[in-house]
Amino acid sequence: MNATTAQLALPPHARAEQMFPRLMPAQVERIATHGRRRSTDRGEVLYDVGALPLPFIVVVQGQIELVHPSDKGETLIQALGPGQFTGELNLLSGRRALARARVREPGEVIEISREQLLLLVQTDFELSEILMRAFILRRVALLDQGLGDVVLIGSHFCSGTLGVKQFLARNAHPYSYIDLENDAEAQHFLDRFKVGVNDIPILICRGELVLRNPSNKQIADCLGFNESIDQAQVRDVLVVGAGPSGLAAAVFAASEGLDVLVMESNVPGGQAGASSKIENFFGFPTGITGQALTGRAYAQAQKFGAQVMIASCANKIASSRKPYSVESSGGQSVQARTIVIASGAEYRKPPISNLTQFEGSGVYYAATFMESQLCRGEEVIVIGGGNSAGQAAVFLAQTAKRVHLLVRGDGLADTMSRYLIMRIEQNPAIELHVNTELCALEGNSHVERAQWKNKKTGDVQKREMRHVFIMAGADPATSWLNGCVALDPKGFVKTGAALTDEDLRDAGWPLTRRPHLLETSLPGVFAVGDVRGGNVKRVASAVGEGSISIAFVHQVLGE
Repeated sequence: MNATTAQLALPPHARAEQMFPRLMPAQVERIATHGRRRSTDRGEVLYDVGALPLPFIVVVQGQIELVHPSDKGETLIQALGPGQFTGELNLLSGRRALARARVREPGEVIEISREQLLLLVQTDFELSEILMRAFILRRVALLDQGLGDVVLIGSHFCSGTLGVKQFLARNAHPYSYIDLENDAEAQHFLDRFKVGVNDIPILICRGELVLRNPSNKQIADCLGFNESIDQAQVRDVLVVGAGPSGLAAAVFAASEGLDVLVMESNVPGGQAGASSKIENFFGFPTGITGQALTGRAYAQAQKFGAQVMIASCANKIASSRKPYSVESSGGQSVQARTIVIASGAEYRKPPISNLTQFEGSGVYYAATFMESQLCRGEEVIVIGGGNSAGQAAVFLAQTAKRVHLLVRGDGLADTMSRYLIMRIEQNPAIELHVNTELCALEGNSHVERAQWKNKKTGDVQKREMRHVFIMAGADPATSWLNGCVALDPKGFVKTGAALTDEDLRDAGWPLTRRPHLLETSLPGVFAVGDVRGGNVKRVASAVGEGSISIAFVHQVLGE
């Protein structure tokens, strides 16, 4: 048995008890009806890092230890005694194990499969609360300690490094990071895996597979994000997009017994997931980060059995017959009886010729803790007049020297919530520039200078500036639809009463009834959230649309 070299830093006592609770005998017996009992031997490995399928284990007698192995030895996560159990969020998602479970003292355990675990948390409300809270808190601890199955080697001067960090963080996947400029062990890893600094960012998966400057799809494949998903299975509903509206649709559909698959081109959460704090969402009086809100929704959808394909783009809908077929970026097709389009919208980019050159190297489309650390003590620009831009400006003002908020219009009153406007007005670190547009960026490998212009006066300012956050306007992500549903003049999907008789004639609408609320010009295909024409750009309304759409999905499935 390997000696441990460190122990996981546990949270305060109350949280530690919630993270590793001890079940009552009656609760253990209820779990036992879903699995099998078996004896254990000292030193026996019940499962190892990378194991799939991953069992859920409850200790009846004896003791097991959860450890995280690495080059430096083992980190003891927790020793589990009678009434305690293994597992974290990977059990719900069907992904590979991030830790090793080994018998410390021989005894007896109960093992149940992932499928039986899902049934348990869906039907036993008392155990569901205990298990879900523990799973979530354990994942948070793994994230905080960087105890995952992947090592990232990179540099804060490299835009690709930031992109990989964002992908892993937004997918709530624990990783350890080695900075080429500051970590003495960086050269050891470069030599061991025979890679050079020109290959960064470098991702080492489970100590074996090395990815050089990987795409999101390569990372997802390496970590097995989608390997437990059967893409040949015909689904009741396919949700395209895992923002708030798509996740809400998945939660409600799966909780009502429908077979649900979500296809997400990037990371769960959408634009809302990149928000530093949402304070006007119902039920959260102190506010909640976008990542925390959408992360909970993601776990909730998986609890009810919804599956989520990560880094999988929808390319087109084959609508000639049912079930519909949606082609994914990998060339495979997913079939579904109904579809919910929740592909969202993308921030509109200023017409600057070298903008893409600086994306990730001074130009950002999210303002989370990760980005805020890059510009600590520096001046930054935030572009946009909506709530996302306002939240970013207020958040960045906590660490930046000064925030320049650039707005095309005459002010903020028509586009931003009043509470954010008041905070901006009262914050001396935020300077509002109305009727102003970004007109130029300069630099080599990173933004070094920026110019902005007042549209009314023609005045141009040029400032030393290394960080620009773009959160202006929104263009719908509808190019993949290839004209199979009716769009409005701005490219948003038309639904329900917005569809004219001419729209339906052109689409060949085959039914005697008119489209349901949120239904597109293609029967059984719905659109929700930012991608839908006439949507209200608020997280709460997106969640509402996603949940409402499932009521009509049921009606279509019953036709």
